[in-house]
Amino acid sequence: MRVAVVENMRNTGLGALARALEEAEAEIEWFRVWRDGNLPQDIAGHDALVVLGGEQSALDDETHPYLPELVRLTRRFGDAGKAVLGICLGSQVLARAYGADNLLGAAREFGWHSIGVTGEGRSDPLLTDVGDQFTIFQWHADTFSLPEGAVCLATSPVAENQAFRIGRAVYGTQFHFEADTEVVGQWKGEFPGTIERIAPGWLENYDELAARHGGAADAAGLAIARAWVSLIERQEAGLLSQATA
Repeated sequence: MRVAVVENMRNTGLGALARALEEAEAEIEWFRVWRDGNLPQDIAGHDALVVLGGEQSALDDETHPYLPELVRLTRRFGDAGKAVLGICLGSQVLARAYGADNLLGAAREFGWHSIGVTGEGRSDPLLTDVGDQFTIFQWHADTFSLPEGAVCLATSPVAENQAFRIGRAVYGTQFHFEADTEVVGQWKGEFPGTIERIAPGWLENYDELAARHGGAADAAGLAIARAWVSLIERQEAGLLSQATA
């Protein structure tokens, strides 16, 4: 299983998703576009694509000139029937790729928050193991409209479209399900100035908040990670299925 991971910002971290991919013995190839702008040249070399978060918006083409190519790449993977996962900024890029609107500064959230699962989400493979609602980590200011043909899987009062699916296995999650307590602790140490500016007092209350919410969020995040990884189809298996159909 070969998975391309696009890192839009230094030291983003895979967290729970890393564990799920390791359990599946996946081979991960990193594309650190924040450093060199390089992306996969085609889709044939990977069975799945992951696009992680970042501080830029999905429309910041001028300052991040690789973004239009990334938008096209996510669509090519999705149209080929391959598994695609966009997290936070990645979900916004995915929404753009499928013709939705990016809504800049319209949904500011930070910290652990409760997410409601929609009726469609309760029967979707991604969220079947998290119940009617779950607690997960959020860090975003932007959001998006629902792409045409997409199914809304999760919602919250701040961001109506917290998770969506297009086709078989193209998923966007506004929330950071991959951000387990280890990743959140790393972010706390790496970005204290930014966190204090957007969430005054959060750092001071971190230990209490982590104790209250971290365990449940870690469990939900790992369940979601494992569910998405289970949807990745190896290219060889897909070719065999087509040959015998």
